[in-house]
Amino acid sequence: MTSTTYTVRGMTCGHCVNAVTEEIEQLDGVSEVSIELIEGGDSPVTVTSAAELDRAAVSAAVDEAGYELID
Repeated sequence: MTSTTYTVRGMTCGHCVNAVTEEIEQLDGVSEVSIELIEGGDSPVTVTSAAELDRAAVSAAVDEAGYELID
């Protein structure tokens, strides 16, 4: 198992958190997604998975939810 923390810009509420969580959970190997919502700021998103995830795949999932993966 591996955990990686990403930063997502643009989330403002619980619905945003749910949207990002649902998209990332669809990636192969993901077992847990934990988000610390910072309203109107950049929120840390910790993803636990069986193996390291491709950053482009995580970025695409976040983009599909309507938000931006940064840094």
